[in-house]
Amino acid sequence: MEKQNYQRLVTRATQLASCVALFLLLIKSGAYLYTGAISILASLIDSLMDIGMSLVNLLAVRYALQPPDKEHRFGHGKAEHLASIVQAAFIVGSAFMLLYSGTTELMRPQALQHSQLGIWVMIVSTLITIALVLFQKYVVKKTNNSLIKADSMHYAMDVFMNVAVLVALFLSQYGWYWADGLFAVLIALYICYGAFGIGTDAVQNLLDRELPRAFQVQVYQIALKLAGVLGVHDVRTRQSGQTKFIQLHLELDDKLTLYQAHDIADKVEAALLAQWPEADILIHQDPQSVVPEEKKQQFL
Repeated sequence: MEKQNYQRLVTRATQLASCVALFLLLIKSGAYLYTGAISILASLIDSLMDIGMSLVNLLAVRYALQPPDKEHRFGHGKAEHLASIVQAAFIVGSAFMLLYSGTTELMRPQALQHSQLGIWVMIVSTLITIALVLFQKYVVKKTNNSLIKADSMHYAMDVFMNVAVLVALFLSQYGWYWADGLFAVLIALYICYGAFGIGTDAVQNLLDRELPRAFQVQVYQIALKLAGVLGVHDVRTRQSGQTKFIQLHLELDDKLTLYQAHDIADKVEAALLAQWPEADILIHQDPQSVVPEEKKQQFL
């Protein structure tokens, strides 16, 4: 994907998430004040956390999209992964607040007021959140942006949360007042589970986790198709923001001149860039006779 399109999609996704979070915060605040439902308070607190995370995301995306400079020769893409960790911390904080509120309500259940209003607010919230998640998934499919992926996962959890709140409100209408507190506790536990996944994925990216095996095999196959390439080994990959970093060794005929070997490497680089224009590629050329047999069998 072209850098300009990448920036446009990622920026729009973060801006839209901020607007949605603010709107949901306003309508849920009104619903909580009218109903007093702890489950709506749980969703309200989550929306408050969403606003904080959206602001962090906006700043992180703006910083991550800056071009490399003298002090950051590999770019600023890891800011996205750092923001994902902050996002996970926000989520855990909101989960503990919900857990406390839900436990308190579960011990002293009370009848809800104006529960019908709460139901309609949560229905609207659910529909808006679903629309946002669908757009975020589209952006993730196009950009593979880790920050938007984490944000999309969080808002997908919000959909389940909203459904749980709706169930709690319906049950409370029929005298099952304890359902309000119980669902708040269950929501809090579910949020913690989601936060663990977001944080783990962000940490792994910061630790330069390899891209999927299928991606490495694709790199190998593209390079091996080029004339003059006798083998490929030591394929290493990682991702930072939009940029995929690819390193590989080419096995070439021993009798090639340095100029010929360089020309083949240039053609391999061009073929890889045609597939991944945003990639940063480093290629080393090896005479085939010096490559150990075990390395030749890396992808066989």
